[in-house]
Amino acid sequence: GRMKPVIVVHGGAGRIFKEREEGSRAGVVRAALRGYGILKEGGSALDAVEEAVRSMEDDPHFNAGCGSVLNEKGEVEMDAIIMDGKNLDSGAVSAVKCIANPIKLARLVMEKTKHMLLTDHGAHLFAQAMGIPETPGEKLVTERSWDRWKKNLEPDSNPEEFQKDLGTVGAVAIDSEGNVACATSTGGLSNKLIGRVGDTACIGSGGYADNRSGATSTTGHGESIMKVVLARQILYHMEQGMSPEVAADTALNYMKTRVGGLGGVIVVNSSGEWAARFSTKQMSWAAVKDDQLHYGIYAGERHTKSVDEALTSESERF
Repeated sequence: GRMKPVIVVHGGAGRIFKEREEGSRAGVVRAALRGYGILKEGGSALDAVEEAVRSMEDDPHFNAGCGSVLNEKGEVEMDAIIMDGKNLDSGAVSAVKCIANPIKLARLVMEKTKHMLLTDHGAHLFAQAMGIPETPGEKLVTERSWDRWKKNLEPDSNPEEFQKDLGTVGAVAIDSEGNVACATSTGGLSNKLIGRVGDTACIGSGGYADNRSGATSTTGHGESIMKVVLARQILYHMEQGMSPEVAADTALNYMKTRVGGLGGVIVVNSSGEWAARFSTKQMSWAAVKDDQLHYGIYAGERHTKSVDEALTSESERF
């Protein structure tokens, strides 16, 4: 391959409370390093984004997999999507319960069925057929999600307020062959109606990947993202010649002015340029290119260190 591999990940846009900052930063950095490890060994962009997202699904700091928020009935229902930029194949699941890694299931939908999206009970039957172990629902529920859910049930509560700090997790990558991929996974909105599906599982909204232009994964207010088909919009801007950063800002700005929606995106284009942009107060993100790790949470914040240095401090931390 001739391409220099790149991976970018996000841990969700919104408000990240002070006491969760450290964990969010560490989580996106770990996910980016894991994905980059796969790319460095010549692995595919698909494997890299799946691994990065799986790492964040397993991390209770994020609203995906373990740590997902609860619906109105106090249950975890999750959405996920993965897409291959080579042939535009995609797999997604929505409203799935009792599995640890929805992104794995989405990948199987893409590779083992003729379909692109399986939901709820059907997704559950498919997971069983594929031999995916069932995780008891309560194993995915963290104390934080439970407290949040109970607070939102109080008569004077405003779940909308809490929805500002929710996110999604996602990853985009380009591998040494020049193939791009995206992956996105979420627990959705706190106290959402049963069966609510947001942007994450929807192709073109939660993510999109096309070798001809690039790949993107989104996070933020799902309904707003769906209204403007945010991921596809960004790739359209890049097809018109915009850089990843300008394309991302243009699309986010349009979403804000047109429907009042806030969010964040990560982008990589077909020549390996990348961006992590958001219109919310914060978004945890990390990127690796040329053996340099970049990461941040606040607007304008960008730390950089070599991958070797980052891996050393990783192994000391765990």
